[in-house]
Amino acid sequence: MMYFRTLFSFLFLSFPLTLWAVVAASSYPDGGVLAPDSNNMIDPNVDYEHFSGRVSDKDDKSRVFKIQVENNNTKFFRSGDMVLFKVNTKENRDYCKGFVRSIEDFYFTIYVETLHTCYNEEKYFRRGTVLNFYSKVLAERVLEASLFRGQLVTRKQNFLKQMNDINHFLWTFDQQKVKTGADYDAQINELQRQKQKALDDLITEKQEKLVLQNELMRKLNDLDESLKFYRVERQELMTDRWEADHDLGHPFGQRPQELKQE
Repeated sequence: MMYFRTLFSFLFLSFPLTLWAVVAASSYPDGGVLAPDSNNMIDPNVDYEHFSGRVSDKDDKSRVFKIQVENNNTKFFRSGDMVLFKVNTKENRDYCKGFVRSIEDFYFTIYVETLHTCYNEEKYFRRGTVLNFYSKVLAERVLEASLFRGQLVTRKQNFLKQMNDINHFLWTFDQQKVKTGADYDAQINELQRQKQKALDDLITEKQEKLVLQNELMRKLNDLDESLKFYRVERQELMTDRWEADHDLGHPFGQRPQELKQE
C-alpha cells in the first residue's frame, strides 16, 4: 500500500494534472476497464516482490501462520521458500523471516522462528493482523510463470484455430458434400462432352478419309492408265532361228519344222 501511495504522490507532483486525465477508449467495454487486458501475464509496472496478506489462523505459540491473500500469486510458492515480512503497523521495524510450509488457493502457511525483529513478542499476536511481505523468489517465479503462460497461450491459440477449422468443416459438411459432388459431376459432364466430341471427330475424320480414299483410288487408276499409255516399248530385230542355226553351223533340219497345233 505504501508503494502505491508513494508512486501516486510522485506522479501527482511531477506532472500536470491534465496530462493524467483518463479517457475511456471506445474499444474497451463499459465496465470501467481503462487499460487493455494483459491476458493475465506479467505487468512490468507491478512490483511482484511486495505483497500483503492477513493472518487468518495461527498456532498457540505464534510460530505457524496461515496467511490469506487477495492476490493468488502466492500459489507459485514452494515448500521451503523463504519470505520476509513486517507487521503493517510496524513498518519501522526490521523484517521477520518465515519459511513456506504449504500452499492453497489464496492461502499459504509459513513457519516463523521468531517475531522479535518485527513485533514485540511480549504482546499477543492477533489473528487478522495484516503483514507486508517481501519475496524476491516469488517475483522470479511470477516471471517464469508469465513466460510459460505466454507459451501456453500460443499453444491454446493454435489448438483453437485447429478446433475452429474442424468445427467449420463439420458445420459445413453437407454443403461441402453437395459442392464436391457438383464439382465432380461437372468434371464428369465435361469428360462426357469431350468423349462425345472426340467420337464425333473420329466419325467425321472417317468420312473424310473414305472420300479421300475413293479420290486417291480414282487418281491411281487414272495414273495407271496414263503410265500404260505412255510406256515406251523396246524394239528388237527378230531373226529366223533356222537361218541363224544354218549360218552358225549348228545341226538343223533340212527345212523349218511345221508349227505344232495345240
